[in-house]
Amino acid sequence: MIDSMCPIKIEHSDLPLACPLPTQALWNQHPRIYLPIEKSRQVLCPYCGTEYCLVSSKDES
Repeated sequence: MIDSMCPIKIEHSDLPLACPLPTQALWNQHPRIYLPIEKSRQVLCPYCGTEYCLVSSKDES
């Protein structure tokens, strides 16, 4: 089960995962980087340290 404290939850429909996300403010962005989240289900962005978790519908209940 994915930790409920994970700040950013990503669904399979959101893949491939790139940081920063399109919803982030332009002033708060760094160069776009694609993050390999499929195998580990959790990943940290090396630029900003944002933690992403890959969830499925059963993980969110």
